[in-house]
Amino acid sequence: MRKLGISIAALGLAAAGLVVPATAAQASASGTASNHCNDIWPGRNGYVYAYDSTYCYGKLGGTAGNDPDWNKAGGGFENASDKASSVLNSGYSGGNDIVKFYYLANYGGGYGCVSAGESFVDNLARNTLTNGSNANNNIRSHKWVSSCSNLMH
Repeated sequence: MRKLGISIAALGLAAAGLVVPATAAQASASGTASNHCNDIWPGRNGYVYAYDSTYCYGKLGGTAGNDPDWNKAGGGFENASDKASSVLNSGYSGGNDIVKFYYLANYGGGYGCVSAGESFVDNLARNTLTNGSNANNNIRSHKWVSSCSNLMH
């Protein structure tokens, strides 16, 4: 009877050992996705980038300047209107180092900002613009500013 009890206990520990790595692997997998913005961080190069998917996957474009219409050529985000699900601010610190993202073209509607210190927002679905709209897939223009009252995280 004692051998049976030890065998059952050993089997229970083995089963528990199989469960723990699976949980750790899931945490690691989600950690890897959320760290992709860190993995592609270019350093302070003066640019803002936008991505089609969360966690900075599917680059839509990048620019050092302002872009009044993400759906027109010439501003860095041609045909990117309503597609951004993550954004990255690698602007130089000081001066106009905050990127203000707008709901409408020509800097209209609600807005949300990403500071140079924050660097990126890996999932815009967690953010709301000042007009109450969800920030995910709702950015149509951006400009560099020195201050902003609605920082996205």
